[in-house]
Amino acid sequence: MPTVLITGASRGLGLEFARQYVEAGWKVLACCREPAAAQALHGLAKGHPGLSIHKLDLTRLVDVTALARELSGETIDVLLNNAGVYGQAEQNRFGSLDYDFWAEAHRINVQAPVRMAEAFLPQVLRSERKLIVAVTSLMGSIADNDSGGSIIYRSTKAALNAAMRSLSIDLRDRGAGVLLLHPGWVLTDMGGSNAPTRPEESIAGMRRVIDGFGPADSGRFVDFSGKELPW
Repeated sequence: MPTVLITGASRGLGLEFARQYVEAGWKVLACCREPAAAQALHGLAKGHPGLSIHKLDLTRLVDVTALARELSGETIDVLLNNAGVYGQAEQNRFGSLDYDFWAEAHRINVQAPVRMAEAFLPQVLRSERKLIVAVTSLMGSIADNDSGGSIIYRSTKAALNAAMRSLSIDLRDRGAGVLLLHPGWVLTDMGGSNAPTRPEESIAGMRRVIDGFGPADSGRFVDFSGKELPW
């Protein structure tokens, strides 16, 4: 039975990742900031003994180290860095930027996925698939940015892309792969009510990309259909 660890698993894309993977027969290590409040995740776990829930606050990087120690005996085929923050529109707008939030967003969106990769690399290397995935965004593409705005979110996702691209090179000789996935514009709390893509569709597409991953794909930046995206 393959194993996936998912961050931000209590709602939105993370919850749908957890649902689809556990229903596909995977062992799911579902991580979230407040497990006691994750009612939907607990409901999913009741019918699926292959799913376990773990506390992980990505604003505290020491929590990553503690969880890696707690799960030191696991073998993790896919380390899925899904958690991320956008903030309010005003916080992201030039002239009213929230610099304290910018620092927190960088810690969650950039530093935390890299720290997860460092902390859980032994578990990943023991697995058959050896894959580290980061859910990023086309809004992190510098080449695609022709509308401006969303300064905090765009800059953190661009930094995540750069970090994970470097990681794909650094881990090549160790046999681990890295994949950057854009889920599309999805109908979630973050995506808003005008988003054209349902979570079920987005996650099913990203799972197909993950399932089809090969060593030559490491470091690629693609969307949920597998389409290559500009940096």
